Amino acid sequence: MKILLLMIVAYLIGSIPSGVWIGKLFYGKDIRQFGSGNSGTTNTFRVLGKKAGIVVLAMDILKGTLATCLPQLFHFTSSINPLWFGVCAVIGHMFPIFAGFKGGKAVATSAGMLLGFSPIFFLYSCGIFALCLFFTSMVSLSSMIAAVLITLSTVILPVVWPQVLPNHNWLLTVIALLITLFIFYRHQDNIRRIKAGTESRVPFGLNQKSKEK
Repeated sequence: MKILLLMIVAYLIGSIPSGVWIGKLFYGKDIRQFGSGNSGTTNTFRVLGKKAGIVVLAMDILKGTLATCLPQLFHFTSSINPLWFGVCAVIGHMFPIFAGFKGGKAVATSAGMLLGFSPIFFLYSCGIFALCLFFTSMVSLSSMIAAVLITLSTVILPVVWPQVLPNHNWLLTVIALLITLFIFYRHQDNIRRIKAGTESRVPFGLNQKSKEK
C-alpha cells in the first residue's frame, strides 16, 4: 500500500504543469496557446523568455528528481527500484491530471529522474545533450539524438566506463528506450520541420542561424 501511495504522489508531482502555471500566474498567458502549443521548457523560453524558461526547466527537472528520491526521503526500505517512482513522475509530466492530461515531451523530467538515480550519469547525459545542441543548434533534434545515445550508454558504459555507470541496470535501459520512443513520437511535428528546413534554432552552436518562418 505504501508503494502505491508513493507512486501516486510521484505521479502528482510530475503532473505539476510548471510552464502553464508560471505563464498564467506571472505573465497572464497560457503558453499552450502560443508558439508550438507545448507546455514544456522549450516553448516557455520561446513564449515567456529566458527567466521563465530557466525557472520552468529547473522545476521540471526537480519533479523527476524529487519523485525518484521519495523512498529515500520517507525512509522507505524496499526492494523496488527507485526508478519506478521517477517513471511515475515522467508519466505525470506527459499526461498531467492538473492540465487536462496534455503535457510536455518528458525530456527535462526524465533528466531529473537520472539526477535522482545517479548524479554522475546525469552529468554525463547533460554533456551529451550539450554536445548535440552545439552541433545542431536545435533543441528538438538534440533531444532525440541525445535520447538514443543515452539509451545506448546504459548498456555500453558499465563495460567501457564503469566510473560513470558501474553496473548494468536493465530497468534503466528499458525505461530509457521507452522514453526515447515517446520523445520521437512527441517530436513528429519537429521532425517534419527539420526535414523541411524550418525548425527553430537556438542562438548557440555551429548552426545557430534562425530558420524560422
